[in-house]
Amino acid sequence: MMSKLKILIVSIVVTVAACQTPSNLDQSSNAIDQYKIDITYLASDELEGREIGTQGETLAAEYISAQFQKLELIPAGDNGTYLQHFAVKQKSNPHAEQAAPDDPEIKGKNVLGYIDNKAENTIVIGGHYDHLGYGGSSSLHRGESEIHNGADDNASGITAIIELAKRLKNGAKHNNYLFIAFSGEEKGLWGSKHYTNNPDRALNTINYMINLDMVGRMEENRVLINGTGTAPDFDGIIDHSNTFDLTVIKKSSGMGPSDYTSFYLKDIPVLSFFTGQHEHYHEPGDDPEHINYDGIELTVDFIEKIIHNLDSKGKMAFSKTKDEQARSGGFKVTLGVIPDYMFDGKGMRIDGVSDGRTASEGGLENGDIVIQLGEHEIIDMETYMDALNEFEKGSTTEVIVKRNNEKLTKTITFQ
Repeated sequence: MMSKLKILIVSIVVTVAACQTPSNLDQSSNAIDQYKIDITYLASDELEGREIGTQGETLAAEYISAQFQKLELIPAGDNGTYLQHFAVKQKSNPHAEQAAPDDPEIKGKNVLGYIDNKAENTIVIGGHYDHLGYGGSSSLHRGESEIHNGADDNASGITAIIELAKRLKNGAKHNNYLFIAFSGEEKGLWGSKHYTNNPDRALNTINYMINLDMVGRMEENRVLINGTGTAPDFDGIIDHSNTFDLTVIKKSSGMGPSDYTSFYLKDIPVLSFFTGQHEHYHEPGDDPEHINYDGIELTVDFIEKIIHNLDSKGKMAFSKTKDEQARSGGFKVTLGVIPDYMFDGKGMRIDGVSDGRTASEGGLENGDIVIQLGEHEIIDMETYMDALNEFEKGSTTEVIVKRNNEKLTKTITFQ
């Protein structure tokens, strides 16, 4: 838990930030200073992990709304506010196809701010602000319940969105811009699903969607971009925009474990930015002191340049990627691992193994590279996800992994 002194310091920093107007914000701090202010508050113990439906989520939504107001973004939520409210019934029985009538209802809120350039189309720039609260079933922490502050996941993406809003106020004018901080992502993309089913504007006027999820732990100038195959112009513009000596890993699929999927499933081109997994993912140690603030700035610079270079291209044509039909209904089974999404070799590299789950019970370890699952050769994340769809709970099969250049065969039973 945070000391009383640290809470006092955070409160002073946030109070000072909240009193600034856009003009004196420019004079008093550069972008990196503001990233530190935003993340220090959003990832403070005061917000108790920002779980949807809690007071911490409300405090985070109020903070983001205040930043949008300082930038004079137009409120695009309910009834002239920045907030879009929604409610979801949570299944008490995880094996049930849908929630029962007496299952609890969880209320959440998205935060929406708009820049109106009187353009025909709008670019959506978003990311989730909720996190895991005190842990729960999605936590990888073993032991006593602790606050999961989520500095990288995803306070980092939110502060980048705020900076992009600041820059685009005077940026490219061929599109309007809608900035959305989603809640409920950690529960299953609840906020983005609600928005795409209840948009504030016609979905066919959305040019494309940019998602920022975990952009705070860049190493060796590496960034992963998902969705590069969802519009024909994306690949070339990304390459042309990379004047920052970045190592860019491109994944064509518009489907993945973040909010861009909700837009892709509505036939909207998407690009999702991610700077890598780390040992604090879904752990209590995801705190501000581990953030690479220069890496956030580099990511924002890159995205701003991509937007600028796409500005004259008009409305992006949408392209389906090959995997959407197979996975739109979710998986019947999982290995119980965290994939290394930055891995660009052959196979699916494991970056974390959950205790007591299928992989750990079968003897799989961190760093193993899955190259075959049953009869299915695993070439990349897409073929791995395709293979998972072929199994049922209780199925037993063999998995072949590479471990330190040695091939090992393990027997697993899906739980």
